[in-house]
Amino acid sequence: MGTVVTTIGHPHYKSRRLLVVQPLALEGDAAEDDDFIALDNTQAGIGDTVLVLREGTGARQVLQNPQGCVISVIVGIVDTVNLETT
Repeated sequence: MGTVVTTIGHPHYKSRRLLVVQPLALEGDAAEDDDFIALDNTQAGIGDTVLVLREGTGARQVLQNPQGCVISVIVGIVDTVNLETT
């Protein structure tokens, strides 16, 4: 959805961008969560559909920083989404 601009960057972020992420929901379903901030590990852009890891221990493992103060990290950019009804 957008970026977050800070005047002071935390050293654990290592010059990565912070992006505002909006969870997707199927048509007719209510979104379970509100927007949140995630650390960008993929160079995603505004409007990209991304895969987000929202668990602190896993996020710190992805960033290879066991003491990092991060909960949500973008780990992939989604090319396409195909939904099939059964």
